[in-house]
Amino acid sequence: MYQDEALQPTFTRAGEATTARYNVIPEGEMLPETAYRVIRDQTMLDGNARLNLATFVGTWMDDYANRLAVDSADKNMIDKDEYPATAAIEECCWRILGDLWNVPDNDDVIGTSTIGSSEACMLGGLALKRRWQHARRAAGKSTEKPNLIMSSAVQVCWEKFCNYFDVEMRLIPVTAEHPLMDGTGLEDYVDENTIGVVAIVGVTYTGAYEPVKAIAAKLDEIQEKTGLDIPMHVDGASGAMIAPFLQPDLEWDFRVERVQSINTSGHKYGLVYPGVGWVVWRNAAALPDDLVFKVSYLGGSMPTFALNFSRPGTQVLLQYFRFLRLGRAGYTAIQQASQDVAVYISSGVAELDAFELLSDGTDIPVFAWRLTPGHTDKWTLYHLSERLRIKGWLVPAYPLSGELLDQTVMRIVCRNGLSRDLAEDLLKDIRSETEFLDSLESPMPHPGIGPSFHH
Repeated sequence: MYQDEALQPTFTRAGEATTARYNVIPEGEMLPETAYRVIRDQTMLDGNARLNLATFVGTWMDDYANRLAVDSADKNMIDKDEYPATAAIEECCWRILGDLWNVPDNDDVIGTSTIGSSEACMLGGLALKRRWQHARRAAGKSTEKPNLIMSSAVQVCWEKFCNYFDVEMRLIPVTAEHPLMDGTGLEDYVDENTIGVVAIVGVTYTGAYEPVKAIAAKLDEIQEKTGLDIPMHVDGASGAMIAPFLQPDLEWDFRVERVQSINTSGHKYGLVYPGVGWVVWRNAAALPDDLVFKVSYLGGSMPTFALNFSRPGTQVLLQYFRFLRLGRAGYTAIQQASQDVAVYISSGVAELDAFELLSDGTDIPVFAWRLTPGHTDKWTLYHLSERLRIKGWLVPAYPLSGELLDQTVMRIVCRNGLSRDLAEDLLKDIRSETEFLDSLESPMPHPGIGPSFHH
């Protein structure tokens, strides 16, 4: 009927009027509008990103940032010879972060962008391992069986690092008495094969800060007694972009001498779309030179330290856009607004007899709660998560770690874009769904596990 397929009414063209789920490449072409519509329609069933309170990852940027993303989509971050201005902007970003994190000498700092905090953590871990290996070889000692110490509440990327790079993972279990790694009992875990200690500024499970300064003080005591000089890496995937603005007097960063490297996620509270992460070392000496490759590529020689090679430059430019657009005052305003919303919602949850808070959002804008012991045997937090999902909210329920593995909690991540109006709607739904569950006369069947919280 239609000689020109472009004139066919939408949803009657091939691909739109037939199945659109291809597991093999189609034989022929289709109009770009048709391909766009097919994919756009298939993703309509995804959750609303703004209502996803499980993820730490940024879900909103303004129109100028979106325009910049389109303008720079063709830039390859690794090709520093072809895109020298983008490479210079990358350096500006990690120098800005070094300054935010109180690096001793901004002329001696070194850092790099990554795809996210997982890669950044692995680079930080590799630097710790290589420094330990160099020191052991210089002393004529074995470099076998390195170990890394951290809380059982670490993000799964650290388990990956230890697995992939043959490092023993020594976990200090969280307990009811010590819900965070605070240095207690650290002497029982360290030995001459310890490459470092990882401290978390913004624990994934609860949002709380591990006390970096107290952990470092414990390592000072251990060095005095044993001679072991053990460095620290701070996993600041979330908190490293909150603490400089909301808790500027808290000493967690390079002001603590044992801290040799810090990572963060630009796509979390750095306020950029995924995926970009950053890792910064205290000084050039903290990053062994033999980890940095000098690569001849696309017309020039360049240094590179990364697990990925070709990757987009867009998010690096978006990070610089955020730094320029917001400045210290703008970041402070946005992070404070997110924290205000977190404290508002956590206060409302705490007022309900059904719940007890584990954290209240006053570290990073994240808080977690559990059912009050003995409150009910008819429903669990998984049921509440499921009920909230029906209303459009993605709020995860999950078990804690270590000795608290038998405890189930719920967690809310408050990000830029979760307005006070939305927060009021969410709190209203938490109240109404809790009342509904409390009104049940018989136990609910166990639902499927809700959304993943390790984002």
